[in-house]
Amino acid sequence: MNEATCEFIRSHANEDVRQLAFLGKKHPEVDMAYALQQIAGRQKAQIKIPSWAAIDDIVYPPHLSMEQCSSEQTARYKAQIAGKGAKIVDLTAGFGVDMAFMSAGFTEAVHVERMASLCAISSENYASLGLRHVKVVNCDGVDFLHQLDKADLIFIDPARRDEHGGRTYGIADCTPNVLEMIDEMLEKAPRVMIKLSPMLDWQKAVAEVGHVSQVHIVSVGNECKELLLVAERSAEPLKVFCVNDQQIFRYMANDEISDFYQLPSQLCFLYEPHASIMKAGCFRQISQRFAMGQPDKNSHLFLSDKMVSGFPGRGFVIERICSMNKKELKTALSGITHANIATRNFPLSVAELRKRLKLKDGGEVYIFATTSVERGHLLLVCRKIS
Repeated sequence: MNEATCEFIRSHANEDVRQLAFLGKKHPEVDMAYALQQIAGRQKAQIKIPSWAAIDDIVYPPHLSMEQCSSEQTARYKAQIAGKGAKIVDLTAGFGVDMAFMSAGFTEAVHVERMASLCAISSENYASLGLRHVKVVNCDGVDFLHQLDKADLIFIDPARRDEHGGRTYGIADCTPNVLEMIDEMLEKAPRVMIKLSPMLDWQKAVAEVGHVSQVHIVSVGNECKELLLVAERSAEPLKVFCVNDQQIFRYMANDEISDFYQLPSQLCFLYEPHASIMKAGCFRQISQRFAMGQPDKNSHLFLSDKMVSGFPGRGFVIERICSMNKKELKTALSGITHANIATRNFPLSVAELRKRLKLKDGGEVYIFATTSVERGHLLLVCRKIS
C-alpha cells in the first residue's frame, strides 16, 4: 500500500464512504477500492470490535466478512468457554476475530481458512496484535482435520450460506457439514466448540450433533446472536447457559420442574426475561429459581409481590391492572398519551392494541398485554425499575 493511500485513509477515516467513492478521479494515486474498504471496515469495527479499531495497523476485509465476523463481546465470551490449554485449532477461522481472543489462553493456536486473501489479512493482524503464537494455514478445514494429530480444543463455525449465496440454517446444510465431522473432531480433541445459527432449535441441534455437554445461547443488547454447542468425549449432564451482555442464567437441561401459574395476592412487580431465556424456553426453571409465578404458561412474564434481585431480564413496577372492559380501560389509562406496548399470549397484535387504546409509541409507561389463567385478558400498566 503506497503512502498516498495510507494518507487518504487517515484523512478521511470518519467520512461517508459512499461520498468518498466519488473522489477517485481527483486522487488517481490512491488505491481507492482498498482505501474505502479500510475506512468502512474501521468504522464497522468501532462498534463491533472496538479494541481493534483503536489499532492503526489492523487490516480489514471486504464488507461481507466484516458483517459475518463475531463481535468483540461474543468473541470474549467464547474465550471464557475455551479456557486454557496447549493447542487450539479453528477450522473455519475467517477474519480471525474469534481466534484472536480464544488463542490468548493457549500455547499454540492454528488458524485454518480456505480463502487465501483472508489468511493474508489475518497474518498481518495477528502480528499487529502481538499474537505471534498463532499459525495461519491456508487450507480447507476438513482436509486439515484429516491431517491433524491432536488438539485440546477444536472450534468450528460452518458457513451458513449455500453455493448461490442464500442463507441456510440446518446443520447439515452448512459448509462444512459438522454432523459428518463430529466423530473425527472428538477423536482429535477432547472438546469441540460449534457455533451455529441462533435461529436453530437448540434441542434439535443437541440431538443431531450428539456428545453435547454445554449449550450457550448468547445475546447482545437483548438480541440473540449465537448458539454455541460444546461437545466432549465424556458426555456430562447437559448444562444450558442463557447469556445477555453481563447477565448469565445457568441451569441443567434435564431438571424436572412443575408449572407455577398464578397472580400474587399483592401484585407489585413484573419481570420480562431477556432474549436468550426466551430462546431457551426455561420458564419453569426461572419460576423455581426466583419463586415467581406466571399469569399463564404462554405468557413468559413473571410476577412477584416483592422486588427480585439478579433476574435475567428487565424489571417493572406494576402501577395498574385492568381488563379490556371500556370503563376499566378509561380509568387505568387516564392521563396516559404515550406507552411502550408488548403483547404476550394476547389476541391482538401490538399495532392493533395501540390503535384501540389510542396511544402513541414511547414515553416512560410500559403496557404488557397478556392472558391470565384466573382473570382472562389483562393489561399490566408499568414503569421500569430504575
